[in-house]
Order: sequence, then C-alpha cells, then structure tokens
Amino acid sequence: MSAKEKSVPTLPRDAMDPWHALRALTPARIALGRVGAGVPTSRHLELQLAQARAKDAVWRPFDVAGLEHALLADRHEVIRVHSSARDRREYLARPDFGRRLAAADGETLATLAGVYDLVFVVGDGLASLAAERHAPTLIRAVMERLGTPWRVAPIVVAELARVALADEVGAALGAKITVMLIGERPGMSAQDSLGAYVTWAPRLGRTDAERNCVSNVRPEGLGYEAAARTLSWLLQEVRRREQTGVSLRIVADARQLSA
Repeated sequence: MSAKEKSVPTLPRDAMDPWHALRALTPARIALGRVGAGVPTSRHLELQLAQARAKDAVWRPFDVAGLEHALLADRHEVIRVHSSARDRREYLARPDFGRRLAAADGETLATLAGVYDLVFVVGDGLASLAAERHAPTLIRAVMERLGTPWRVAPIVVAELARVALADEVGAALGAKITVMLIGERPGMSAQDSLGAYVTWAPRLGRTDAERNCVSNVRPEGLGYEAAARTLSWLLQEVRRREQTGVSLRIVADARQLSA
C-alpha cells in the first residue's frame, strides 16, 4: 500500500450512510440497513435491548417512598393508597383490579372528603419510573400556572394503579376534577413516558371517552413547561365548561398555550 493510500481516512459506517442524518432526528427505527434478507446484527441487538428495557419497565417496583419525599419537599400533603391488586403479577393479569381501590383505602379517603376543585393522583401504571421522574416537576409547574382560586386536595399516590382508579379517588374525596398522572405503556423508544388524564365529576363507571389526555410527558417528548401550559389551560376550560372527554371539543390557540 502506498503512502498516499495510507493517508486516506476511513469513514465510520454511519457517516457513509445517507440516512444517518435523518436517523439522528428520531428515535424511530428507520433505515436499518440490510444484510442479505435480514437486518444487520447491530440493529437486531438494538431491538432486543429495547424490548428488554420495555419489559423491565413494566415489572420495575414503584419507589413510593422516593416519590413521597419529592412531593413533601414541595410542601404537598400526600396520601398513599393501593389498588385492589395484591401484587404486580395480579395487577398485570387483572386490569380490573387496578381500577378499584383496596376497601380500607376507600374508607380512609371518605373520612378525608372535602370541597375540592382538583385532586392529583400519581400512579405507577405500566411504567413506575415515569411517575417517579416526571410527576413532581409537572405538578409544580401546573400549580404555578393555576393560581390561588383552586382548592386542591392532598396529592394521592396510588400503587398498582390504572387510569380509572382516579375516578374512585376523586369521588371519595369530593373533588370536581381529577388529574391522573400515570406511567404509560413502555415502547421500543421510551420507557418513562407519563400520561395526564383529566376527568370532570369523577365517579365509578366513567369511560375513557369521558376523559382528556396529555400524553408523552418527558424531556425527550412533551417537555415539562409545554405540558404544564397545555394541562393548566385544559383545566381552566374543563372547570369553565364542566365537562371532559369527546364532548369537550376544544382546540388550544397557540397564543394561549404560549402565555
């Protein structure tokens, strides 16, 4: 090999790939390449790793104590409750158990009932890490935007919770609106995505068609400030119109959400 040939730099494989620039803009699996009739080994291993992380996120224990500590640091009152599911395995096998409170916790909440405009319920859902990482910051940002006229109940931290668990919590506490902050189903590119489900006049039997959702709250998705703007604006509209769900046909003006 001549000295001239030795001086030619070798480009990394991705740098020679015309799709490399586009791949850097999204976590989606695009332009995986091809080796014969299959994908390159590296891409296959990346997929296996993502699948393993998603499974781990579903089974990960909920750090309730750590979450409570973060909420107490922001001077919130916190109430801990549990669904009727006995453990994680039963929770995953019986979604209906995650939608109902343990009997003793339902009775406890009834003794704490008051006149509240809003209650935040933080549940582990299918990705407990999402609740731990994002719920305290999002609640803080929303509360800063809501102002003083809102009567907010103590924050309820719910273990082994599904979205509908907030209906029973809100009804027991006498809250007009519930906001369930819960870990969403993990995907191949996100294992800590938080969803915020808003329900007017919570009660047992509410359906998903009677809720509004702000989804994918995390720094890599819908950031805290953008989520707080959307959620606080939505809460103001819900209280004004006294409804949520498909009947609440509202489109946020960009100028309102940037305020």
